[in-house]
Amino acid sequence: MKNKLYISIILVAAIVVVINLISQSLIFRLDFSADKQYTLSKATKDLLKGLSETVTVKAYFSEDLPPEEIKGKNDFKDILVEYNRRSKGMVVYTFVNPNEKEEVEQEAMQAGVQPRTINTNQKDQFKLQKIYTGAVISMGEKKEVIPLIQPGISLEYSLSKAIKKLSVKDKPSIGLLQGHGEPSIQEIIQVYNEMSVLYNIEPLTLNDTSSIPDRLKTIIIIRPKDTIPQKHFVQLDNFLSRGGKMFIAFSRVNANLQNAYGGLLTNGLDSWLKGKGILVSNNIVIDASCSAVQVVQQQGGFKMVSNIQFPYFPVIKSFAKHPISGSLEVIAMPFVSPIEYIGDASKKFTPIAFTSEKSGMELLPVYFNIQKQWTQSDFQKKNIVIAATLEGKLAGNTDSKIVVIGDADFIINGNQNQAQQLNPDNINLMANSIDWLSDDTGLIGLRSKVVTARPIKEISDATKSTLKWVNFLLPIILVLVYGFVRAQMKRNQRIKRMEESYV
Repeated sequence: MKNKLYISIILVAAIVVVINLISQSLIFRLDFSADKQYTLSKATKDLLKGLSETVTVKAYFSEDLPPEEIKGKNDFKDILVEYNRRSKGMVVYTFVNPNEKEEVEQEAMQAGVQPRTINTNQKDQFKLQKIYTGAVISMGEKKEVIPLIQPGISLEYSLSKAIKKLSVKDKPSIGLLQGHGEPSIQEIIQVYNEMSVLYNIEPLTLNDTSSIPDRLKTIIIIRPKDTIPQKHFVQLDNFLSRGGKMFIAFSRVNANLQNAYGGLLTNGLDSWLKGKGILVSNNIVIDASCSAVQVVQQQGGFKMVSNIQFPYFPVIKSFAKHPISGSLEVIAMPFVSPIEYIGDASKKFTPIAFTSEKSGMELLPVYFNIQKQWTQSDFQKKNIVIAATLEGKLAGNTDSKIVVIGDADFIINGNQNQAQQLNPDNINLMANSIDWLSDDTGLIGLRSKVVTARPIKEISDATKSTLKWVNFLLPIILVLVYGFVRAQMKRNQRIKRMEESYV
């Protein structure tokens, strides 16, 4: 009997050991998030498989973090575990607390991980706490930094981008067209910083004697203000004829808010695009879904600053399921013009961004009436196309691609004296476009993987009222029903006990 017991114990122990050994090689996670935030993409997996040198991640996180910061730390640790496993040990990591030692704190700050000061509630008292939440990724002598790690950022994209930047050897070259009044690199610095991870962005000035260099894979054209010579269009056609790609952010509006006037901008680009089947019309879009502008108004003896909805600044929330736009959510698109296709079926035209259900158009030039009382009759159109792609034989006999946006202001930061921070999805729209045109690594799908905004859908007043009363009355009704059912059960029990047959 004892021998059988010993054998059973040994068998159970052996089974447990075997299960543990098998489970170590069969690690998996179930991801129920809507956009698969916790599932590594094929692009990341391919990147990790191709590593030829060890990547070291040094994460700087303070101890005793508040709950929301702890979540960011745990998420980062989970993804590092997955990177280590997928890379077969080529990604190694360590966590350190910079607050413990002064030399570690100095090391973190010198590497680019800067402290933040937050308010914490300890024993019913508010206290300022200096915390670190960042990481340094290194490969050999090269280093990249993620200065801030917290819930809401795309951890996979930030980490994969850093590893890609460290491991890439030959970046594709992208030309930024100059010489016709286009913005310089400094005026699009945010998107430049984003794209320079994977590409060499270099100014491109066309002349009559030399052709566009073969090393350029894509050309970026942003808001030329001056007339482009016909000879330059011939060079651009020659570039397309050898399979070159183009991104065109095209403004038809020369806007001046101080003078409340929007003139028609002509540079020859409209005629060139029209010859390929893309018509950017002489109209400006107005949309009920729009941003506000600050207006100084005189009230009595005082000047008051108020925010007024400005339909000439559409907020775009409708996007096609396309690699460029499928993960975008909200884009601010000031002074945008509509795009339509007038070509034949030999080319593939794909709209990727649209206005709202309540939008319209005004013929240029226009005067901006800040005080205008807008009504539903002003917005008789819907889903106007403001961004699109065109594929096919656009010049010559070789297939090529063009991305056209009916606006350029959405991506321009301005000069140093008037620099502005752009909405993240504004940057993503252009960066995704360049990736779609130039890159085949698949990192395009990671940039917008984390949700940046989840706007609540508009509902009618009747629906709002119904939901409010349901929310108020339903708990009360449930309590009353529960009390009634319980009272009936007790009553039935008392009646049953009063019967003669009850024992």
